[in-house]
Amino acid sequence: MKRALVTGGSGDLGAAICLDLSKNNIEVLVHSNSNKAKADKVVQTIIANGGKASSVCFDITNIKSTHEALDKILSKGVIQILVNNAGIHDDGIFAGMHQDQWQKVMNVNLNGFFNVTQKLMLPMMSTRWGRIINLSSVAGIMGNRGQVNYSATKAGIIGATKSLAIEMSSRGITVNAVAPGIIKSSMTKDSFSQQHIKAVVPAGREGSPDEVAALVSFLAGESAGYISGQVIGVNGAMA
Repeated sequence: MKRALVTGGSGDLGAAICLDLSKNNIEVLVHSNSNKAKADKVVQTIIANGGKASSVCFDITNIKSTHEALDKILSKGVIQILVNNAGIHDDGIFAGMHQDQWQKVMNVNLNGFFNVTQKLMLPMMSTRWGRIINLSSVAGIMGNRGQVNYSATKAGIIGATKSLAIEMSSRGITVNAVAPGIIKSSMTKDSFSQQHIKAVVPAGREGSPDEVAALVSFLAGESAGYISGQVIGVNGAMA
C-alpha cells in the first residue's frame, strides 16, 4: 500500500483529495497546520469507509518542526505520493499591500512547498516511483486583481513543477500542477458573487472540490506515469 501526504488536508479541497485518494488502496496522511480536530474528522470518515489514514499536524513554514514531523512519518515508511495543497491568500491592491501580507503568503505557498517537498525527495527517489501533485491556481496563469502576492506564488509553483519534473523524470517520479479556477469552498464563499462567476466562467458555475480531487487521484495513479511537467486547469474554460 502506497502512502500519500496531503498538506492542508483538513480544508474543503484537501479533504476531498484525501477521501478520493483513500478509495485507491492508498494510506493517506491528512495534514493540518493547527486544526487537528478537522484533520481527525477526515481520518474518521476515511476509516469508516474502509480506508487507512492518520492525521499529522505541523506548521509548514517552520522548517525545523516540519522536518521533525516528516522524520517521524518517514520512520514508518516512504511517502511516494505528495499533494502540496496547503495555501493561503491575503488580498489587497499591490500599491497598498503591506510587507507582512506579501511575506505571509510567500512563506506558506512557496517556502512551505520547499520545506515539505525537498525533505521527502531522497526517500522517494530511492523507490524509483513517485507522484508529486502541486496545487497552483488560475490566478498563477492569468493573474487576478488584488492578488499579486497570491498569483506570484502560484506562478512560482508552476515554474517549480516544470523544473522538478525534468530533474525527476529518470527516477520514475512525475511532477504535475493542478490549477483550479473558482472552486466552491469556505475559503472562496465570500470572494465571488454569482453574477461575477457567470461573467468570468464560461461554464457559468463554480467547480466542486470533488472535481479537482478526481484529477489529483488520476495523476497520483499508475496510468498517469507518462504525464509530467504539466499544468492542468480545472476552471470551467476560464483559460
